[in-house]
Amino acid sequence: METLGVKLRRKRLRLGLTLDELAGRTQISKPYLSLIETGRVMNPPSDEKLRRLEQALAFKAGELLTQAHLQRTPRDVRAMLNRLMIEGKAAKRGEESASAPAAEVGAVNLDDAYLSGVLQELVERTAGNVEHVSTNAAPVINRVSAGYPKDFTDLNYPKGVADEYVACPDLNDAEAFAARVHGDSMTPKYREGDIVIFSPGRTPKSGDDCFIRFAGGNTTFKRAFFENDEKGEEVIRLQPRNEKYRAQTVKAEEVTGLYKAVFKYQKVDEE
Repeated sequence: METLGVKLRRKRLRLGLTLDELAGRTQISKPYLSLIETGRVMNPPSDEKLRRLEQALAFKAGELLTQAHLQRTPRDVRAMLNRLMIEGKAAKRGEESASAPAAEVGAVNLDDAYLSGVLQELVERTAGNVEHVSTNAAPVINRVSAGYPKDFTDLNYPKGVADEYVACPDLNDAEAFAARVHGDSMTPKYREGDIVIFSPGRTPKSGDDCFIRFAGGNTTFKRAFFENDEKGEEVIRLQPRNEKYRAQTVKAEEVTGLYKAVFKYQKVDEE
């Protein structure tokens, strides 16, 4: 598959643009554009920069974004998606086994599969039948629809595929997911921008830090205390770690998801 840098350089030359001219149109520095084209940047450019490049070079909307998003996806996840594509092709050809090797069905282009919607179709059709591919990479959820963590949708990706992943060697939970901390209600233990990994497979205890989902779809990140009110009914007290915020008590039936925090990624302070 053609790399992002090669694709950009080829399109730029086809349009007769110099790096200086492209830098002027996109407000992206010439040195950085050169690094992208020559494949010397470790990670793809930001989505905003990719949108500017798509517009300046007359790419289809989302074409560069899609390739960059797939490039950010861990290899084990890509292997699972590749396997789904192979099995789908094998099934359509009427082969007796849906586990035909890639050499028999030809190369699989994940970009084309994503753009055409075939990838989404295969993920949905085979999700319950495909053997789980072991991975310790947790998806970082950005914009979530109902159904996660198992069947989450993130941005415009197929179900169960996220924009970013974080590796966690001792995770051992196939349904684990991560989210970024927003606000200061959980300081000082968690700061804004920290990435926290939550494990649906771990049973939370009273006082644990948890990702909470409510029946209406809203979510929050707080300490969860399991208590009983004056009538003896089960309630959950959601306690911020920041003392300037007040606790909130909700009925247990109002909570549809309660996921224990198990790991934290935190940026090291710069001196």
